[in-house]
Amino acid sequence: MIKPHGSGRLKPLYVNDDKVRNELKKEAESLPAIVVGSAAAANAVMLGCGYFNPLTGYMNEADAVGTAEKMVTADGTFFPVPILNMVTSADISSISGAKRIALRDPNVAGNPVLAVQDVAALEELSAEKKEFITQKIFRTLDAEHPGVAAFNAPGNFLISGPIKVLNFSYFETDFPGTFRTAYQIREEISKAGWEKVVAFQTRNPMHRAHEELCKMAKEGVGADGILIHMLLGKLKKGDIPADVRDAAIRKMVELYFPPNTVLITGYGFDMLYAGPREAVLHAVFRQNCGCSHLIVGRDHAGVGSYYGPFDAQEIFEKEVPKDALEIEIFQADHTAWSKKLNKIVMMSRVENHSKDDFIFLSGTKVREMLSNGEALPPEFSRPEVAEILGQYYRS
Repeated sequence: MIKPHGSGRLKPLYVNDDKVRNELKKEAESLPAIVVGSAAAANAVMLGCGYFNPLTGYMNEADAVGTAEKMVTADGTFFPVPILNMVTSADISSISGAKRIALRDPNVAGNPVLAVQDVAALEELSAEKKEFITQKIFRTLDAEHPGVAAFNAPGNFLISGPIKVLNFSYFETDFPGTFRTAYQIREEISKAGWEKVVAFQTRNPMHRAHEELCKMAKEGVGADGILIHMLLGKLKKGDIPADVRDAAIRKMVELYFPPNTVLITGYGFDMLYAGPREAVLHAVFRQNCGCSHLIVGRDHAGVGSYYGPFDAQEIFEKEVPKDALEIEIFQADHTAWSKKLNKIVMMSRVENHSKDDFIFLSGTKVREMLSNGEALPPEFSRPEVAEILGQYYRS
């Protein structure tokens, strides 16, 4: 199986030893505490799961600027985005002088302790540096961009230092059959005897084009299996909830994929909508899962018209150093049903086709049809999947 990023073995930050974890929980009750932002909480979950290997905690200002500018931390570790605990001046005042603090969960009732952090440094990020980081990561400063808005919502103070994670927030309880850590996925891949695994990232339900793309990629790279890995954290308004996506994807796999070829899992992270940079982050943590390939398609991790359709593929060719990652990228074009060939195709790979030769439905049109109880074309969506989505929209 492919090695984790940056180390010979995975080093998740979750405290697995029950005795040590209970001791830390007890200690945390007497520590100075802050309720962190949702992004920092999601970062803690990802660090605990081993997805952000080899990081040991939250980055300082030098790491944040380095990863934004050149995708490299101060110690030379390749990493595509800053992993931060950004807080307000009020938060800093409440933990002044503390060497160790408790991080409380903003997304669970009662704000239980999520992690314990050793405070290596407290730094105020200047407006200029925060703007620089924002521009580099998102390629825009537009406050209407959901990722830009979320990144700039917390305060400007950074608390850096190593963390010990005590739980996985709401993801384990809300998605018990789907949420998995990176080390659990590695174990399942190993148990299945898979050597080559192609990962498919999704924050949406899967229609027939997605289904066929996974099958094309598996065949194209000679993979033993497919990891369908869905985001379970916070999304922008209008995106379909994780439980609905989960049900739709499971029904598709049950009915239309060969048995024992697909692993359906999810991860606890808030979507960045950072396009190319987020695609590289997806590659990093799929390597940590043990995947040998990641499908990077048209407008991967994008939103609106902030990124070009293939920027997320080009960043691997133009900006990611050749030896930075072991995982390989399967480049995919837009896939759609060809009326001429009566099958799903990659649009760039077929000849003598015009736009009218493909079946397209906009997201708005799909939502409108499902809300009205109308059947989606069978060339676009499997009927069993459409029914699950239709029930959601009609409710």
